[in-house]
Amino acid sequence: MATPLRDTGTQTSAADARLTRVETAISHTSARPAFGITDISLLLMALIWGVNYTSVKYGTGLIAPLAFNGLRVTLAAVSLVLVAQFGRSVFGIEREGWPNRRDAIALLLLGVLGNGVYQILFVEGIALTRASDAALLISASPAYIAIIGRLRGTERVSRRDVIGIALSILGMGLVVLGTATDGSDHRATLLGDSLLLISALCWSVYTVYLQPYTHRIGGIHLSAVTMLGGMIPLLIVAAPAMLATHWDMLPWGAWASIAYSGLLALVVAYLFWYHGVRVLGPTRTAMYSNLQPVFAVVVAWLVLGEAITGWQVAGAVSIIGGLLLTRS
Repeated sequence: MATPLRDTGTQTSAADARLTRVETAISHTSARPAFGITDISLLLMALIWGVNYTSVKYGTGLIAPLAFNGLRVTLAAVSLVLVAQFGRSVFGIEREGWPNRRDAIALLLLGVLGNGVYQILFVEGIALTRASDAALLISASPAYIAIIGRLRGTERVSRRDVIGIALSILGMGLVVLGTATDGSDHRATLLGDSLLLISALCWSVYTVYLQPYTHRIGGIHLSAVTMLGGMIPLLIVAAPAMLATHWDMLPWGAWASIAYSGLLALVVAYLFWYHGVRVLGPTRTAMYSNLQPVFAVVVAWLVLGEAITGWQVAGAVSIIGGLLLTRS
């Protein structure tokens, strides 16, 4: 009888050891990931999107905004579908497979909001205001995302995160205040600013509701389906403007702007974004988007001649401080 008792004790010890390993794994999974390759990719994403404001502003000065948007989103959607379908054999990308029918329908509908409605409002807004102002207004997204996630019960926002978000919003306000005191005529930007704020809300809702799908669907396939969802309504709205555009007469700079905005901003940077949402969560990923104004203001100053003020510098410092606080 002694042997079975010792065997039972051994089995119990083994079970306890397995339980300890599981608890440790769960603890590591729920902990905040250390700064690493995901953060670096999100910094690159912020740089790409920051430069994109100047690219879009330049492109929409040569092409009707809807025509510009329709072509760049179509270019992005086709590219993502090709990479998702043939990426494994051509680029060595692990093929995780397309979503099932139910998930595909949900993602297409989310794409209508996040890549259709959002992109229409985004490009039309930039066309009606300064590139640096547009970047600052879009930086309201992390606050929207945190509030929506908290209301849905999907996001836990710590006191440190709240302070970081508040600092970022303060930075946005400082930069907007600086641009409001430069003596420019803002009558034409009121509508543009409103469109950009609404677009930021659309992007935030899209990001929060997209998060569950990022855990079971690969980023490339996720991007492809949602971009297709945005392309369909956008092409319907943009068709008249696209048909009226003399594409054969466009300068090379217009084509370069479309290529940058369609491939880098809507393909490469989006893949970084979806990976960040899966690894860090929507709120912390969105905090990196607050670096967009910093890059956007500098690029707009160098390329478009939009002056940098002391208020903008103070706002940039506040934005970076908020980001460091949430990721420290």
